Amino acid sequence: MDPKKRLSMTIDYLFGRGTSSVIPVDRLNFAFSKRTGRMKSVLLDGKLLATLRSDGGIALTIHGADLLTKHPGFFENCVVVGDEAREYVSMGRSAFVKHVVSCGDRIRPGSEVVVVDTNRRVIAVGKAILSARMMRSFKQGVAVKVREGIKNV
Repeated sequence: MDPKKRLSMTIDYLFGRGTSSVIPVDRLNFAFSKRTGRMKSVLLDGKLLATLRSDGGIALTIHGADLLTKHPGFFENCVVVGDEAREYVSMGRSAFVKHVVSCGDRIRPGSEVVVVDTNRRVIAVGKAILSARMMRSFKQGVAVKVREGIKNV
């Protein structure tokens, strides 16, 4: 299968139908494993957008998250944190439940999420520890284990 089509299908499956429409597929480059031939990473104009995980998931970078947030439906995969936590989360620290202002309904434990501030600007990417429902009802605990913040880039 064509790598561009495969990437589009994976993004639409993980983040919602039509989300891949904001990606300029004609400008993408792919890195493949020499040993297995599997797609390892996706680059746009020399910048890393995402790494494909062995379990079929995608690990987004800040650049990839910025691109995907141009699609309005993508915010169902985002966690909004309050201004009091913005600085810490953007440095790569975990986002705690008490700082979550809102979150999208597509969030499940272990899913890839983008952490945004109250102005909908990307501040970090990571993995959800809790579901959206749990983030809304819990009073304490880690909501998102941040992998990369905008201050680490």
